[in-house]
Amino acid sequence: MSALLDVLKDHPVHDYAAGQTVIEQNDATGALYILITGSVEIVKDDILVAKSAEPGAIFGDLAALLGVPHTASVRTLVPSTFHILPDARTILRDHPRLCLHLCEVLATRLDSVNKYLVDVKKQFVGHDHLSMVDQVLDTLMHRHPRPRITPRASTLQDPEVLD
Repeated sequence: MSALLDVLKDHPVHDYAAGQTVIEQNDATGALYILITGSVEIVKDDILVAKSAEPGAIFGDLAALLGVPHTASVRTLVPSTFHILPDARTILRDHPRLCLHLCEVLATRLDSVNKYLVDVKKQFVGHDHLSMVDQVLDTLMHRHPRPRITPRASTLQDPEVLD
């Protein structure tokens, strides 16, 4: 993880006090937030989803990659420091090591969701309401990304995306 943080050493560091909101659900920043030190909680719709204290943990990735508002809030539990990368797509394009790290993080999350859904399906074999789990699993395993529409053009026409 230190190698990842070394890649980011020239990017500004932002300090947050304990209890401070770093990301607010439904805000649209387009930024990636990378934890350097500290501990945070991730809250979606007022429900605690997870906690993280791992240096290099990435937040805001779904919003930045999909061009949507943040899907959850991130709040500090103790004083914490972050790298905030305001133009996530450009930074990911220019830093393959960071992009690979994010791919690994997302693949790990997807694997966890797949395992969870398979476990749920096993627990409820024979119940009719499991068709939703089948649909979710099918979507996770086979869905291709939709073209991302930006104010200037679609990704299919954006030469930066095709590089």
